Amino acid sequence: MTQDEHPHQHKPDGGDEHHAMPKETETAAAVESGHDDHAAHDADEHAGHAKHAGHSPEMFRNRFFVSLLLTVPILYFSPQIQDWFNYEAITFPGSEWVAPVLATVLYLYGGGPFLEGAWREWRRRKPGMMTLIAVAITVAYAYSIAVSLGFPGDDFYWELATLIDIMLLGHWMEMRAVVAASSALEELAALVPNEAHLLQDDGSLVDVPVSELSEGQRVLIRPGEQVPIDGEVVEGRSSVNESFLTGESKPVSKEPGAEVVAGGINGEGTLTVAVTRTGDETTMSQIMRLVEDAQQSRSEYAVLADRAAMWLTIIAIGIALPTFLIWLGLDDVTFAVTRAVTVLVIACPHALGLAVPLVNVNATGISAQNGILVRNVEAFERGRDIVFVAFDKTGTLTEGRFIVSDVAVDGVDRDRALALAAGLERSSEHPLAAAIVEAAESAGVGVADAGHGTAVPGQGIEATIDGRLFRIGRPEWAEELDVVVADGVRAALEGADRRGDSAVVLMDEQRALAVLSMADKIRDEARGTVDELHELGVTVVMITGDAEAVASTVASTVGIDRYYARVLPQDKARIVKELQEEGPTAFVGDGINDAPALLTADLGIAIGAGTNVAIESADLVLVENDPADVARTLTLSKATQRKVRQNLVWATGYNAIAIPVAAGVLISFGILLSPALGALFMSLSTVIVAINAMLLRRVDLSVG
Repeated sequence: MTQDEHPHQHKPDGGDEHHAMPKETETAAAVESGHDDHAAHDADEHAGHAKHAGHSPEMFRNRFFVSLLLTVPILYFSPQIQDWFNYEAITFPGSEWVAPVLATVLYLYGGGPFLEGAWREWRRRKPGMMTLIAVAITVAYAYSIAVSLGFPGDDFYWELATLIDIMLLGHWMEMRAVVAASSALEELAALVPNEAHLLQDDGSLVDVPVSELSEGQRVLIRPGEQVPIDGEVVEGRSSVNESFLTGESKPVSKEPGAEVVAGGINGEGTLTVAVTRTGDETTMSQIMRLVEDAQQSRSEYAVLADRAAMWLTIIAIGIALPTFLIWLGLDDVTFAVTRAVTVLVIACPHALGLAVPLVNVNATGISAQNGILVRNVEAFERGRDIVFVAFDKTGTLTEGRFIVSDVAVDGVDRDRALALAAGLERSSEHPLAAAIVEAAESAGVGVADAGHGTAVPGQGIEATIDGRLFRIGRPEWAEELDVVVADGVRAALEGADRRGDSAVVLMDEQRALAVLSMADKIRDEARGTVDELHELGVTVVMITGDAEAVASTVASTVGIDRYYARVLPQDKARIVKELQEEGPTAFVGDGINDAPALLTADLGIAIGAGTNVAIESADLVLVENDPADVARTLTLSKATQRKVRQNLVWATGYNAIAIPVAAGVLISFGILLSPALGALFMSLSTVIVAINAMLLRRVDLSVG
């Protein structure tokens, strides 16, 4: 049976609710720049606030590995490292210049992105993390070179090298996440065919690029092809699978006057479609714009980080400079420089820079072991205070495949009805047909031999079995054929309609013999997932493009707190925003239509079996397709953030104590840190942060 000819396609509203969204007055900056722009609130800042303008993950990766290679001999020849590990480096003519030369290369090559970033920040008068890093590595480098040239003191080459290495690693990880998120737009664009079969005035067909189509032209869509453009059916009958876009779990019947959307998959019928929207006006283009806008809005987190970094920079420099001036008046220049350098070295953000990344790396590893793929490490931060978890239905709470949920018979036993229905449907590729055949085989009733059935467009299929004519198709077909429909059959149809099930009628030439009701199979884990989320104090919401009756049935079955039915793609993101007004919201989905909502939500979680666009738009991907992993994810997020807070408290608390000591405030008590000792304390602080991050692996992800 053809998809367009199946009886279950009727919907109260026709299923064609894809109205064009209003075109945005402004589009977001190009995502393919691979960079989150840390947009400020005014237009000028938005245009130029590019921390990583012109940068790429590959650039940071390459610089990291080259810098790491340069760091090894610097560490080997460092006097401090030799003292700590009680060894003596080899000597040869010019060996004392190995570290200075390599440090110079490392400073210019590895530190280049930070120096450039600091220059841009100062041009905008917005000093931030790039400035802080640039000041730290510049002071360490300049002072170390001065020491190598004869200035009394200890050099800081190894601190310089390791600081650059760590910062390059952190920014490489950041850029990978940014570029990965932007690939969702490429996945969207790949869904729409590049060419269409244009129907010319003389009736001939010519393949033309979709970009050349104009409103009013007619295109032919053959069975099994993707719809290339938004349009209105003017000839033919078929059913189109639009679940990837609308969330509707069953293919939608299309006949003259119905709307089709680019990217849908046509059934067995041939359709002639008049183009109604092109270019930026198409539904797919509008969804792409929503995805792009949602990605751009993520930059608010970066703005906050920049502001914090700006104050950190001001504080660090603000302490080092007075330290130098005060000691310059009290002692000689060597002591003053030593105190200032010690402040800057001990304040170098090794521990602070690793406090979050190290925890996230461990959290990512734990996630992978539990079948949760982390695409954006910020997910752990945003997941800690989630109040709402909103689920898509089809493919998320349900498996996205139909099962026979009920068989009501009249004048024939259930097994015979299943055998007859399966015989008629066996040659069809329709999802409902497959469900009927599967049900018959599972019940062990066999499949009746229907020979070659005849598809009746828009109605169903008919065939002769054992010398009798049988039909299976739309409930309305039985009425049109004027066959007897008993009260029990009518009651079964009404019950299926209330539940939102898809129903087909099996009949012979005189009477309706059976009603087979089919429903999208609810995942076995769905109820347990909702219960676990309730234990975490989370309100569970379902947002679906499916019908009200279907949504109500699924919600009551699995214990959903509230639900939204017949939701258009653009409205999913709107509903998520409304939920966010009440509290942080996570969204779980798998379809193309879920991409804007996944990006809008505080935490986007994609089911692994979903579309590439959904996966590319999400922060987290549940590889095992198990919605129960949502509860585990939130548990891990809370544990991750506890570790992050502990590390940040330690890193900032350490600086609050160590910086004044490095500045010499306890010199009257005989406590004075040398630059080397300050570097040692800085290293110990980093080790403590790393150990605390490793302890995250002991977290228990079980709920309750």
